[in-house]
Amino acid sequence: MPFSITKVSEGAKVVLQLKGNIDEDANFAPPDLTGAGAVVLDLEGVSAINSVGIREWIKWVKAFPSSVQLSVRKCPKIIVDQINMVAGFLPPTTVVESFFVPYYSDSSGNEKMVLFENGKEFSSGEVNAPPEVKDDVGEIMEMDVIEAKYFKFLKNG
Repeated sequence: MPFSITKVSEGAKVVLQLKGNIDEDANFAPPDLTGAGAVVLDLEGVSAINSVGIREWIKWVKAFPSSVQLSVRKCPKIIVDQINMVAGFLPPTTVVESFFVPYYSDSSGNEKMVLFENGKEFSSGEVNAPPEVKDDVGEIMEMDVIEAKYFKFLKNG
């Protein structure tokens, strides 16, 4: 899927919706952030990232003005994995608003991505996972990640 960035205003915030593959073909043009105090990167549409994409991404996020409060939302698992593994993937002051956690049901074989939101399922480095997640047929699902590794980035922030 070709990479794209769509700019949307949300009150005083500028939301940049990223979609597609972050790779050697991704065009990270500097967005016009005139007057923006806060920028939100909505990453729900990101479908893949490779090593060249990681390098370009890091250069792009480092270029944001220091006066802008940067935050990320709806981070898919592939992005959470990069945040955990790649030093500098997010600037140190970046706020994580929300991210997806994969769940799996042994009995039904169903998979589901559950959105964890700051102040609800996590806050101040602590995870408050929902007590129960069920799939479409009512089967109880389990988190399909190693929690100590997957949530590591919350402890660093």
